[in-house]
Amino acid sequence: MSASLFLWIIAGYFSLLMLISYFTSRKADNNAFFIGSKQSPWYLVAFGMIGASLSGVTFISIPGWVGSSQFAYMQTVLGYLVGYFVIATVLMPMYYRLNLTSIYSYLEQRFGFWSYKTGAFYFLVSRTIGASFRMFLVASVMQFTIFDQMGLPFWFTVIATILLIWLYTFKGGIKTIVWTDTMQTLFMLVSVVLTIFIIGKQLNLNIGGIISFVKESNYSQIFFFTEWQSPNFFWKHFLGGTFIAIAMTGLDQDMMQKNLSCKNIGDAQKNMFWFSIVLVFVNLIFLCLGALLYLYCEANQISFPAKSDQLFPMLAMQGYLGVTVAVLFVLGLIAAAYSSADSALTALTTSFCIDIIDIKKYSSEKQNMLRKVVHIGMSAVMFLCILLFKAINNDSVIKELFTIAGYTYGPLLGLYTFGLFTKLNLKDPLVPAVCIAAPLACYLLNTNSEYLFNGYKFGFELLLLNGVLTFVGLLLIQRSSSELK
Repeated sequence: MSASLFLWIIAGYFSLLMLISYFTSRKADNNAFFIGSKQSPWYLVAFGMIGASLSGVTFISIPGWVGSSQFAYMQTVLGYLVGYFVIATVLMPMYYRLNLTSIYSYLEQRFGFWSYKTGAFYFLVSRTIGASFRMFLVASVMQFTIFDQMGLPFWFTVIATILLIWLYTFKGGIKTIVWTDTMQTLFMLVSVVLTIFIIGKQLNLNIGGIISFVKESNYSQIFFFTEWQSPNFFWKHFLGGTFIAIAMTGLDQDMMQKNLSCKNIGDAQKNMFWFSIVLVFVNLIFLCLGALLYLYCEANQISFPAKSDQLFPMLAMQGYLGVTVAVLFVLGLIAAAYSSADSALTALTTSFCIDIIDIKKYSSEKQNMLRKVVHIGMSAVMFLCILLFKAINNDSVIKELFTIAGYTYGPLLGLYTFGLFTKLNLKDPLVPAVCIAAPLACYLLNTNSEYLFNGYKFGFELLLLNGVLTFVGLLLIQRSSSELK
């Protein structure tokens, strides 16, 4: 596909986003930016959250991942269902009852200043890393397919990518994102489904034939119960998925900000339940696409790329599947990436404004000015992080993303579990030390697990381990009865 066609697609796509932004951001104030004035329709939030939770990582990495782990990721997705149930029945009712804008305000009410700032800090680190990884993936593909041909450097690609997000979110914030994410999720799902049908047609398969072809292949195994030491062992994936959902959705300002923009807790819970069910089928579709990509290569004697993340881009953009799939790939990738990154930038701005600089203590005029400055600052931080990842990336992006999340979301998991399921109080100034020590201990155990535990390798359960270590550390710094008097 030519660079000019690619640029026309981008121009048309972002024209739609800007049009939506224009209509949704009129008369938008800080309340609209942060929580959409609590007027977001729950069904739009649910549909848009699919795109935000999947991102460009899912769009590229999960299909590529099928080659090494088959459909094992579905075990994690089934764990998500349990996690989302906990979010809908335990966490969201608490957030609505306390009328929170930033969910980390709970930690201040429960434990104190240092716990609050620690929780907010870990979110800022976690989401910055996650969003930057996702944008790095998309920027790398755009650089490889288009901007290298135009002689433009990678840093220019990154600036253009982030600037486009800033342009349609800087005024309306979450009020705009609820609507833009709905459009972007639709683009992403349509592109994947149509790509599956086109590949099936080239392999002379109808819908039933596609299902049978994938099911009978060597790529379709979902459950792995035999090798408990393997990262693909069922209970590692399932428990990991449960706590990944709780931590990376329920304890994440980005994902919860959309839920808090619903009119009431009933609408927010309907959103979460429907979102979780639909997400299972969407992930299954992505895995089927991955299997088809590998089967297509085998049928046409095409060599697999060195990195699994490159499989889908290679087949789509190098003419193997035709111009239609190339266009669909570009649209789907942009939609998947921006539906995640735009809300992340808004959530980072929200958390920094409320949790770090306490924006509510300023006048309304000063609040608007500060929010815009922070929005620009967070864009600059993401730019620098993406350039850093460009230098160090050496593994499948999704594995790196979840590994890092295991370290950064673990303290949040431990803090909220301790707060919700015990009545104990803490020596608040010592909380940051525990939340630093737990990830470090988790890292040491992970890097030496094969030696310490007879060949055992951690998988997604790394997040659970981190949360447990944090919880144990918090037990050690609880305040005695005499200290409470």
